[in-house]
Amino acid sequence: MIQRIIPHRYPFLLIDKVKDVVINESCVGVKCVTYNEPQFTGHFPGMPIFPGVMIIEAMAQTSGVLVGLSMDLVDKNAKVFFMGVDGVKFRRKVVPGDVLELHVKALRGGGKVWKFEGKATVDGELACEAQFTAMFDLPKA
Repeated sequence: MIQRIIPHRYPFLLIDKVKDVVINESCVGVKCVTYNEPQFTGHFPGMPIFPGVMIIEAMAQTSGVLVGLSMDLVDKNAKVFFMGVDGVKFRRKVVPGDVLELHVKALRGGGKVWKFEGKATVDGELACEAQFTAMFDLPKA
């Protein structure tokens, strides 16, 4: 279902599933971090750490699924683009074997521009938090 809503594909599709969807409000994305992912060959050899920017991207992809479901964009080839990222804080390393939960909440939305609050956790422990804004290129009716 995720690939029917957002355009991302391997190796840049960073969420495995989405759950607890509340239309127009919130949802939780899940990313199972595995050692065989391509970023770990260089970040960092001998000490694999999931890159912080990829955590933020995973939160954004989760929010893209929320908007797609909220605005009935399944199979409609909508695109999404970052407009801003604010207040980012990283609280713990994310490493292979971790299950990253991406909690996103819509602060403003309903049209082309949405603002979100995101919190990424591992086993209930905060790994990253941020606010971000995205613009959705909606398909022509």
